[in-house]
Amino acid sequence: MNSHVRPYDHAVDYDRIDRFLVDVYEPGGVLDNWLEPRWEYMHSHPLIVGTPIGDFGVAEENGEVLGIVHFEAAPAFVFLQVRPGFDDLEEPLVDWAEARFGGMSRSLGRRVLGIFAPEMNTTRREILAGRGFVRHPDLDEPHSWYPLDRPIPQLPLPDGFHLQSLADENDLAKVGQVLWRGFNHEGPVPADDADDRKMMQRAPHFRRDLNVVAVAPSGDYAAYAGIWVVPENRVAYVEPVATDPTYRRMGLGTAAVLETLRRAAAEGAEVAWVGSGIPFYRSMGFTHRFTNELWLRELDM
Repeated sequence: MNSHVRPYDHAVDYDRIDRFLVDVYEPGGVLDNWLEPRWEYMHSHPLIVGTPIGDFGVAEENGEVLGIVHFEAAPAFVFLQVRPGFDDLEEPLVDWAEARFGGMSRSLGRRVLGIFAPEMNTTRREILAGRGFVRHPDLDEPHSWYPLDRPIPQLPLPDGFHLQSLADENDLAKVGQVLWRGFNHEGPVPADDADDRKMMQRAPHFRRDLNVVAVAPSGDYAAYAGIWVVPENRVAYVEPVATDPTYRRMGLGTAAVLETLRRAAAEGAEVAWVGSGIPFYRSMGFTHRFTNELWLRELDM
């Protein structure tokens, strides 16, 4: 184990990793590391509660963060963030992942260790292939972008619908309803959902004025689009986006996303990223840029 990799201390390291991700961002058509908002969103999401985040590994030298290995919601699937120019850290961070992570994947129905590698990161892909990991394309993460240096269309809405931000009204029950149904969960919204929404809105850089909803004539939220802006990087990150099934195929989700893009551009963002490549985003002008590949190794039961 490399002596420069140590356990993560949330009280000390959260802000340091947050700043690290801002510092290592490089403009261009690919992302070697996460954008800062994904780190922040992860820690404000209820799925992180009770997980062993102390098992994350931080690589540093002389007090400078050089990398981190961590999961997002469960230890079965792992991510590495590495400062450019420090490819020699890939191996010890993979060592750390193999020693501490892995678990049951509900989607796959078996115990695995999965490690993500951007398609352009040949060093990590070669390390993983040499250790018996096999790429699993079905769980890859496509990434798409939308340059904000061009006019952003404003779509007409069906009669009786309008767009507003959570700064205009922040009804947590309505937010919970559209996101619960929009992500195809069955049954009623959980009783503790409002507490979960409060937790997520306490994220340091969450802004109500950048989170847009399409409001139905009934007053319900029909679609939701969130966006995060990193002023230092002049970049935006779209998350989350959902449309209630009752209101799909009406252009409401698209209209809400485009409105968030306009607001991000007004904040100085030059490009917006989304961790998806589905036709919904392509149809409004997002372009696929790269894939974060998932490499898997099955673990003993």
